[in-house]
Amino acid sequence: MRSLKSNNAMEDIFFKDWKSIGHVVLATVIAFITLFFFLRISGKRTLAKLNAFDFVVTVALGSTLSYMMLAMVPLTEGAIVLFLIIILQYIFALTARSSKKMEKLINAVPSLIFYNGEFIEKTMAKEAITKGEIFSTIRNSGIDQINEVKAVVMELNGQITVVKKSIGKGSSSLDDITP
Repeated sequence: MRSLKSNNAMEDIFFKDWKSIGHVVLATVIAFITLFFFLRISGKRTLAKLNAFDFVVTVALGSTLSYMMLAMVPLTEGAIVLFLIIILQYIFALTARSSKKMEKLINAVPSLIFYNGEFIEKTMAKEAITKGEIFSTIRNSGIDQINEVKAVVMELNGQITVVKKSIGKGSSSLDDITP
């Protein structure tokens, strides 16, 4: 008897029954369409390059979607969770936009890792960036001479940006970054 149960358990790993397959197919189609619909109405922010907050939202959306597709939660409950995650993201984004304190709490701040010919070692250590990675990013920007580089910035989303020196006077793209 024990052997028979063991074999059935092994068989269930690969195939349980056609009803389960049909349920998963239907749940996947509905869950996918629901998420697609919510993403279209939520705007581009949900699909923007990821910062830490957006990454958490993406993981939460993916987890919820997989639970819906595998019928681990009812579709209505899953749709409500998807909707709430997107609404919360929107509320947090509005809050960050209206308050500098909330923006700093929700979003990371850009960091200077190279400025006017000098590597900023303390920030490089904090961001776990090497000189080699900075040189590589400068080369990828098509710059040969380091003296052409005003700054290298670790952006909110983890990308590294190279800012060339400019001749003009006026506002700088570096104005929001404290050295």
